[in-house]
Amino acid sequence: MKKILLLLSFLISMNIYSQSKSELRGVWLTNVDSKVLATDDNIIEAMNYLSSVGINVVFPVVYNKGYTLYPSKIMDSLFNVTTIPDPSFQNRDFLERLIIEAHRVGIEVIPWFEFGFSTSYSENGGHILAKFPEWALKNNSNQLVVKNGFDWMSAINPQAQNFITSLIREVIENYDVDGIQGDDRLPAMPVEGGYDSGTVAIYKAENDGSNPPSDYTNALWKKWRADKLTKYLSDLKTLVKSYGSYLTLSVSPTPYYWGYNEYLQDSKSWAQLGLTEQIIPQLYQYNLTDYNYALNKTWSDVGQFAPNQFFAGVLMNVGSYTISSSLLSGMIDANRAKGVKGETFFFYEGLRKNSNELGNYLLQNKYQQPAILPNRNGEVFRPKAKIVNENSTKVVSTGNWAEYSLKGFEGKILRTNDVLNYNSLTYFFDVSDEAFYDVYIFRTPNTTWTQNANYTLYNPSDSLKVIINQADLTKKGWYKIGTLYLEAGNRKVLKVDNKYLESNKYLVSDAVMIMINRKLSPDVIVSVEQPKTINRIITDFKLEQNYPNPFNPTTTIKYSIPINVKTLQPTTLRVFDILGKEVAVLVNENQTAGNYEVQFDGSKLASGVYLYKLQSGNFVQTKKFVLMK
Repeated sequence: MKKILLLLSFLISMNIYSQSKSELRGVWLTNVDSKVLATDDNIIEAMNYLSSVGINVVFPVVYNKGYTLYPSKIMDSLFNVTTIPDPSFQNRDFLERLIIEAHRVGIEVIPWFEFGFSTSYSENGGHILAKFPEWALKNNSNQLVVKNGFDWMSAINPQAQNFITSLIREVIENYDVDGIQGDDRLPAMPVEGGYDSGTVAIYKAENDGSNPPSDYTNALWKKWRADKLTKYLSDLKTLVKSYGSYLTLSVSPTPYYWGYNEYLQDSKSWAQLGLTEQIIPQLYQYNLTDYNYALNKTWSDVGQFAPNQFFAGVLMNVGSYTISSSLLSGMIDANRAKGVKGETFFFYEGLRKNSNELGNYLLQNKYQQPAILPNRNGEVFRPKAKIVNENSTKVVSTGNWAEYSLKGFEGKILRTNDVLNYNSLTYFFDVSDEAFYDVYIFRTPNTTWTQNANYTLYNPSDSLKVIINQADLTKKGWYKIGTLYLEAGNRKVLKVDNKYLESNKYLVSDAVMIMINRKLSPDVIVSVEQPKTINRIITDFKLEQNYPNPFNPTTTIKYSIPINVKTLQPTTLRVFDILGKEVAVLVNENQTAGNYEVQFDGSKLASGVYLYKLQSGNFVQTKKFVLMK
């Protein structure tokens, strides 16, 4: 029985970044059973919330059921569709908005190509195979491979590979993303497949004209196909890195022990070859026993070969199921005990169920400290944006500006209709790092606003003029108007004036934002922010559920004595059997305010249900735990 005093001080002055943990804290954003991507307002609210609870990366779906969710010229040219046939994604670019809002609060964005080499769900291949039937994945009876309802194209067919690769290239080229993610369908191929003419032709060319084995479980046949998928992933890594070494290649396969045999996903080789920065196996289980099995087995199969790239996919919510906070806690503790530095949750809505119960639980119990993504080598790659609001002391005003009761970024906006005198607002920023920055204005369009707002952007040695139509109702929220190279220091960044203001119209202004442009400044190391004081105050007594539970033979019990306890408290922690007989005394002493951790060894006790009871001053609480040998 070992007792450890964890913490005696509650007011900790800490540097936000220098004392950050190295952890991946991710969440998948879906368009199924979720409205988070359906509107810009939903995206803004979601990114604000995710940032507040410690999430540092999101994986938004961008390819589903054979359609992109972003406007795609490739999809338009091949299938005469620009995006998924869902009104929520028509006439808007959700991905552009998501990237802005996520980067604004310091969250990285790695688009997730969910359907991968699956073309549709129970639609006989859908529009993709209707247009390109030669891409179809066939079984040994020459039938389309449909597995668990998903229709498949051949992941070995060069044309099918080029199609998926072209979508990935399109996203990287058109958006300021932080990486790309494939999952249990990218790269993947059901083991039953591989008998389509294209795959057979490649096999015969490499095997002296022999046909592939008719037994699709043949070990050598499985390895040949799995190696082709590994080669595709290797080529994908080369492609992604050609656009910038900072781009993350992430995969989220099924666990190796199942995924290799069913979907030819050789994630063990992926880890051994170092093909990705993130391997996030989908350890989707509904109880801690099964989760521990999946975690331990997958770590042995894959994680041990890439311990710094291995993370856990945790099932948080699906259908009517939502994980309990106690099970979630147990899974995260199991991850850390195994050396797994982070997890990604499927999916976002689980954090928000029951008035944000799970999201708030993570912040209060697991994600109290900020965290930097492990593959960023301890550096802050996406620092939070710098924002100067229109009423800040960093704004210099000339002329006749009046506050107007229209909701802006924060609070109201400023406007003027003075065409006789010169009116301007000049925005200054404290720039920490010399780099390229994207400059955004916060737009609040109205038909009475000017169509000729005159903006000036300031580089160190020159300036750039931009005219903005403030009456354009399609442009709302943060809107990029240019990119500047800024040196460190107090810098003049932007001015808006009434040089071209029409009569009977208003010139308006609200907040201005700058964010580092990582495509142009990928190697800039962000300066550490000045130390901030964070008050970590325990205000109530707390006895936590032990972990693990059930246990054999040891478990850990944590409890807290609050800061308002100014004197030594007589404190006891005792263990009883189910009949009330005391079997152990873990603590019996006077203790000060603090967080405490005690280990209990039940090796001399029989299996069964036991109770542990904390009494500190007038506080008394009892919890159950189970010894299972």
